[in-house]
Amino acid sequence: MHYSSRILALAFPLLLAACSPDASKKDPVAEAQFQNEKRIGDENVTEKQERDAEFMVDGASDGLLEVELGKLAQQKATTPAVKNFGQHMVEQHGEANSALKALAEQKGLTLPAGLGQEQQDTYAKLAALTGTQFDKQYMATMVDDHKKDVDEFEDMSEDAYDGDIRGFAAKYAPVLKQHLDMAKQVNEQVEDLP
Repeated sequence: MHYSSRILALAFPLLLAACSPDASKKDPVAEAQFQNEKRIGDENVTEKQERDAEFMVDGASDGLLEVELGKLAQQKATTPAVKNFGQHMVEQHGEANSALKALAEQKGLTLPAGLGQEQQDTYAKLAALTGTQFDKQYMATMVDDHKKDVDEFEDMSEDAYDGDIRGFAAKYAPVLKQHLDMAKQVNEQVEDLP
């Protein structure tokens, strides 16, 4: 009896913490990484699976950012090519995000429910810009982000521990490469704008 009341006493503050408004201030990306590491640690899973989980979380947070920035580009861009690129990102990354979410559920992995602090900062910087300054900065960001994504997806298409995650990375690496090529083309059109 004494033992179970101690457990309740320990659990109660945790329940309160889970319901407190401060819980909403947690970084969703850091929280997803924490949940996955905890589960992997509890199950004594290998480091390779930890890298798989990190890849999934990073892929999800980058995908969410691409969609949100794509929506922003449709509202703020002054150049039609930039608006079109933004629309393309919303559609394509929305589809990839759904596939990633389904795969994460299948693997019992936690993905971020929203933008992490780093992604929020990127979004806020771009949201503060107007006119051609927005177009130029958005496209430069898209080139940089997609370079990073292509590298990561190509690496994981060979190195992921889990075969399904390897397959996911292999399927989307060429799509991201296409996005990178498009981003470079549009970036060239806008980088010399006043």
